[in-house]
Amino acid sequence: MPEGDTVAQTARRLHTALAGQVLTRSDLRVPRLATADLTGRTVLDVTPRGKHLLTRIEGGLTLHSHLRMDGSWKVYASGERWTGGPGHQIRAVLGNATRTAVGYRLPVLELLRTADENKVVGHLGPDLLGPDWDADTALRNLLRDPARPLGDALLDQRNLAGIGNVYKSELCFLLRVTPWLPVGDLPAGTAAHLPELAKRLFETNRDRPARVTTGSDRPGRRLYVYGRAPRPCLRCRTPIRSADQGDGARDRPTYWCPACQHGPAPPPSAAHARPTR
Repeated sequence: MPEGDTVAQTARRLHTALAGQVLTRSDLRVPRLATADLTGRTVLDVTPRGKHLLTRIEGGLTLHSHLRMDGSWKVYASGERWTGGPGHQIRAVLGNATRTAVGYRLPVLELLRTADENKVVGHLGPDLLGPDWDADTALRNLLRDPARPLGDALLDQRNLAGIGNVYKSELCFLLRVTPWLPVGDLPAGTAAHLPELAKRLFETNRDRPARVTTGSDRPGRRLYVYGRAPRPCLRCRTPIRSADQGDGARDRPTYWCPACQHGPAPPPSAAHARPTR
């Protein structure tokens, strides 16, 4: 599932393949960009911002993309077969003499002036893997609505940028509180520790092919709770539980251990057993 660490890895691959090279192929397969042609322009850089990707192109242009749940960018050598999905899922193709970047299932793809990037990423809080990271600002952002459930606050990219469903669940487990605990009810020491714990997890995983929060690379033991319901907790052997969390319009899968984590549980209507992944 793409989160800030995955996006940073994707940006690095795209930058290596495209930056400093002239585009010899440009195919943006969304209706509003059907006539846009970037061939002949040099790619300047590819920069991650939270979960957003900014591909800056000669002439003051930026191709903005967001992976959300299922999107991906794949890089192929010239002549290599594309294997990221069926052709109808391709939304963007950017190629040069030696490499081709193919964007699959991209729910967000737009071309804007580089000077206007703030319109699409200016709302974001401090980026956990970015040069703007500021733990104090992130903590203030998280605590500004004390009644808000912690899980919802962590997913709000205006507070701090990069966290998704996986890190939300894993952070709550490591803090030993449920994702439904109001942010204002976090013990002061726990709250102060949260931003740097999140940053440490992201930095640990920024170069890993498989995300790890437990310290173990063994399959099935890389994560404490996410995707593990109804298997036993790695700490106490209590079955991991799962539920949807959100405002009803955009519920997100959430995993937790009812024994290790303290705080409110979800309403019965939200809880369910998700299959083991």
